[in-house]
Amino acid sequence: MRDVSVIGAGMVKFGKYLDTSMKVIARDAVNNALGVAGVDQGKIEAAVVGNAMAGLITGQECVRGQVVLREMGIGGIPIINCENACASSATAFHLAWLYVASGMYDVVLALGMEKLYHQDKKRSFAAIGSAVDVEMMQKIIADMNAQQEQIKAERAARGEAPKPAGGAGESRSMFMDFYAAGARAHMKRYGTTKEQFARVAVKNHRNGSLNPHAQYQDVYSLEDILDSPVVAEPLTRLMCSPIGDGAAATILCASSVAGRYTSKPVKVLASVLSSGTDHGPEDPGVVTRVTRKAYETAGVGPTDLNVIELHDASAPAELMTYEELGICKPGEGGKLIDEGTTEITGRIPVNPSGGLLAKGHPVGATGVAQICEIFWQLRGEAGQRQVRNPKIGLTENGGGMVRNEAAAMSVHIFGM
Repeated sequence: MRDVSVIGAGMVKFGKYLDTSMKVIARDAVNNALGVAGVDQGKIEAAVVGNAMAGLITGQECVRGQVVLREMGIGGIPIINCENACASSATAFHLAWLYVASGMYDVVLALGMEKLYHQDKKRSFAAIGSAVDVEMMQKIIADMNAQQEQIKAERAARGEAPKPAGGAGESRSMFMDFYAAGARAHMKRYGTTKEQFARVAVKNHRNGSLNPHAQYQDVYSLEDILDSPVVAEPLTRLMCSPIGDGAAATILCASSVAGRYTSKPVKVLASVLSSGTDHGPEDPGVVTRVTRKAYETAGVGPTDLNVIELHDASAPAELMTYEELGICKPGEGGKLIDEGTTEITGRIPVNPSGGLLAKGHPVGATGVAQICEIFWQLRGEAGQRQVRNPKIGLTENGGGMVRNEAAAMSVHIFGM
């Protein structure tokens, strides 16, 4: 296998683009990446395009990548459409990496794109909710709503104000219920507090305020986070990633020719993709398994990491992923956030982009957007959110849920 480098990255500001075609936002992201790489689009030998929800939101199926790229004059090459829930474009990047690493092509485009906003918000939530075993969906929703009703009753019995319950998959993404259940289990097992989860959101929103690509650029206090409307206990709205529209692109090439295009190529040290599996409660989960393989491939460990972009679809997800990545022991994620270890100025900065919480989560674009951030960080081009002298960066991006574990999981490690 050949060494592979990223030579260009580009994305659009994530946001709400109800009246803008996916062709336009994808074009802008690709052109931004090509401009950084100094590569004419005619040099692209293959393209892999990640998208998850277009069929359910816009009705475009089957040839999404070809439709978008032909509009900007890219055709006559292999164009692969890649759908893998929230990990769609991370998967696209993995396949693009494989194209180059195998020696088949020298220059390949990896693009992620998504339009999640719709006039009918229920349609957006239903699309996101399709990333589970749909034969089990009604039972899943019923169980989620029953759990929230039980929490509501328990609060009432303690004389506390009732909180909203019900609405999983309609007024909110059902994935927030998955994250809420995981958070409650973590609190029960390790004593993690709601305030510790909220501090993750405080950090990421503050980071997002420094990122011109972020969908939301507001700074919030701990009280603001805790006082925002409850979505599913213990999650408040500001602890949950928003839906959004956006696109992100990267240009990959063989490291042996990267010097033709840039003096600052970012090397792909590991690209690992796997899926969830049935396992015992004490066995390693999919994040841990994939991360360990990535560390082994890259020849690094968690103490070597200088910057991380991880899948914080909810604030508790980030804190628990600290432990799964091995940057702290099980149960110590709360300590890391309390001590400021994962701040931009901390020992292991996590989500300097603002993460999904602030940058936004246009599902099919998220994985490549994370890689864009690591690309800029390692090249020292992240502006006000720049981490001090990073050499090794990691992205973790999961998608979907089957039997209480992520359906797809990717981890990439990059170095200068």
